[in-house]
Formats: sequence, C-alpha cells, structure tokens
Amino acid sequence: MTSTTLLPSSIKTQIARSPTRSGTTIVARLCFVTALCATLPLGGCILAGIAAAVGSNIEKGKQIEVLAKYRGLENKSVAVLAHADMRTAYEFPTALPNIVGNVSDILQKNVPGVRLLDPRFSFSWMHQTPGWPTSPLADLANELDVDRVIVIDLFEYRLNPEGNSFLWDGVAGANVSVVERDGIDPDSYAEEFQVISKFPDMEGIGKSQAGPTQIEIGLQKTFVDEVGYLFYDHAEMKYPDRGIRRK
Repeated sequence: MTSTTLLPSSIKTQIARSPTRSGTTIVARLCFVTALCATLPLGGCILAGIAAAVGSNIEKGKQIEVLAKYRGLENKSVAVLAHADMRTAYEFPTALPNIVGNVSDILQKNVPGVRLLDPRFSFSWMHQTPGWPTSPLADLANELDVDRVIVIDLFEYRLNPEGNSFLWDGVAGANVSVVERDGIDPDSYAEEFQVISKFPDMEGIGKSQAGPTQIEIGLQKTFVDEVGYLFYDHAEMKYPDRGIRRK
C-alpha cells in the first residue's frame, strides 16, 4: 500500500516560492527529457530488431500439415518388399532388411487400422523367392495373402560421392510402388512414387567427423521417414533449417 505524506500549507508555500530549488528542478527535468529524447531513436531500433528476431524465430518454427499421397493402406493388410541390385545388396547387407523393417514399423504406428505382415517373414520370403521382382504383380499379393504390397525398388544407394571415399555424401533413391490385390488391374501398380533422400545435408563432412555406421543410420532414417510420409498425414517444418543444403 502506498503511503502519502501530507505537508502543512506553510511549508508547501515556501517550497513553491523557493527560486533555487525550482530552478534546479527545471534544469534536472530538462536534462532528463533531453537524454530520454536522445535515446529514443536507438531504443526504438533495438526494440524493433528484437521484435523482428522473435517474429522470425516463431515463423521458422512453424509447422505445416502435409497430406498423405496415398490413403489406400488404411484398414488393409500390407506387406513391404524391397529390392536392390546385387552389388548394392552385397556392399550394404543390412540396407534391405532395415528398410523393410523400419518402413513396416512406421506404417504400423501411423496408418489407421493397417495390419503389417511381419517384416521378418517378408524378408525371409524375398530371400527364398529371388525371382520375385520379375513375377506378375498380382502373384505377389496372392502369395503373401495381403490386400496391398509396397514395393521399394532401390536404384541408388551410396554413402560416398563417386570416386571420393574421404567425404560422406549419402544418397538413397527408390521407386516406391503399390500393388492393390482388389484393384481394377492387380497386375499394374496402382500408384508409383519416387523418393530420393540425402544424408548428411551439409557439405564437407569427412571421415574424421563421422563414421560409416553413423552415416548409413542417418541415411536410412531419412529415407524411411520420407517413404512413410507418402502414406499418412504428418507435420513438417514450414522452413526446414538443416544447415547448408546440398545441391
């Protein structure tokens, strides 16, 4: 609570009539106002800069909803298959099983009502049926007894740029297609997409900064996420900020 001190009227009159104190007060006030006016332009710029920075950070942090490109997995049984050329499969033996397993997992968690065929069974079936990539598409769904088959055909998978083993430049590219067992033409793909993922997305990362396992895990994670995003609604950064984007 603020207290107010009351002064006798005689003292008030003396203070009001005192020329010295009145002059000092006026000078002090003028100095204060002058100093305040001098700082206003600079202070205004600082405040505007802070406001702009805050607004920019808020804008950068915004997310946008991205709709699924294909919704036909909802409430369906689904198998995920993946294929790569023999050189890629030999050089990166964990790539295909990891991609099949992680894509199956991400779809199971995010697509309403979907029922995923156990990825261990899918990979075992692919190993035991080496000619499956050239089989009629309808046969894939029938043999696996599922409503939908997602076929991931890797056409590029590498960790280094061509001819340079000292830098990391991971790329995973694939055609991602969907077979519909109950579709109008089960022997043709109902939908086809192309996914190309890169990791790391900064230039100049060498072996002294990261090892091959880290790069491959990062590449697979980025690739699997982008494949999964084809099939369910999700949020993405409005302005992705991952450092220096590669060309």
